[in-house]
Amino acid sequence: MENSAIFKPLLTTTHTPINAYFSKNSSDFVVREIPLYEYSGSGEHLIVQIQKKGLSTFELLSILSSATGAKIRDFGYAGLKDKEGMTTQFISLPAKFESAIENFSYDNIKILNTTRHNNKLRIGHLKGNHFFIRLKKVLPSEAQKLKNAINLIDSRGFANYFGYQRFGKFANNYQNAKELLTVMANGDKKILKKYNPKLRDFLISAYQSELFNRYLSKRVEISRFCDSFSIKELAEIYKFDMDTIKDLKSQKQFFKLIRGEVMGHYPFGKLFLCEDLSCEVEKFIQRDRTSCGLLLGSKAYEASGVAMQIERDIIGAEFIKFMNGSRRFNWVWADEMRYSYNEEEAQFSLSFTLQKGSYATTLLREILGREIFDFADL
Repeated sequence: MENSAIFKPLLTTTHTPINAYFSKNSSDFVVREIPLYEYSGSGEHLIVQIQKKGLSTFELLSILSSATGAKIRDFGYAGLKDKEGMTTQFISLPAKFESAIENFSYDNIKILNTTRHNNKLRIGHLKGNHFFIRLKKVLPSEAQKLKNAINLIDSRGFANYFGYQRFGKFANNYQNAKELLTVMANGDKKILKKYNPKLRDFLISAYQSELFNRYLSKRVEISRFCDSFSIKELAEIYKFDMDTIKDLKSQKQFFKLIRGEVMGHYPFGKLFLCEDLSCEVEKFIQRDRTSCGLLLGSKAYEASGVAMQIERDIIGAEFIKFMNGSRRFNWVWADEMRYSYNEEEAQFSLSFTLQKGSYATTLLREILGREIFDFADL
């Protein structure tokens, strides 16, 4: 599986696939950005809350630039939003363009609110996103399966895989990134000029994301096997030292922690190594901290021991000098989970909040117990 053209990470759920129809249209997929902080109400920057349909964030900014006269670089935003569905997000621009924004009108774009702030918005300046998803053609038997799956995930969390959006329409961003990084490693400046800096950064990010997913999938496999096999069988499968095997087998929660791995306070906070395993397991169960996977790069916080070896076996260190690297939560939890079922219309609705950087489509994939898109149809 790891060597296939399209890598599909292991699900954490094991129920039979659920039959339900999902479409990312403006009625059935709604996203609302949650700001990281309250805006000051004064300052040199205008904060605009915008609702859009059928447009990516970059397409939105291009339209606003043409309409207001502001340059693309003048705009700030906290995160990228899907082109599909109905999405609400905040952008910033210099306050001198306020009158142009007030008179702005465009199909599928609606200005909801404006206020002032001291700073330009930067990537990451959001707390998270609230999602609404409507599933259709849901029979009563499937609705009960959906409720069971949602309740399970709501209680134990889910693997924080990168969503399909990272990997391109044909899931070829990873391979394109490898070709780019090979060019960079060979020092071929003539070919390298064909890649603009933004495309280069995007492809490198896709490369890191694919490796992260492969590593996290291995951790999910280890966790599933620990619940299914004996200590002796686990030792034969993974060749870990016996202390590590016993540590893994002793844990009752689904996602198993490993001594020496990098942890992070949840949902925000500093990184540190998992040393007192029993203590960290307890705080993990309480959602006070979580496991952090590697985004390959020379400046990433290093794991140790067996945890480091697993990372090296899956992720390796090829092209590491071309990336700074960082850490990303392996395991996360959805907040404010709500659902309802309309049997007459055969529609199942759910809503939830995710921390920034987590994908609603990844959560939905776990709920449905199957792939929700065919890459050929994207």
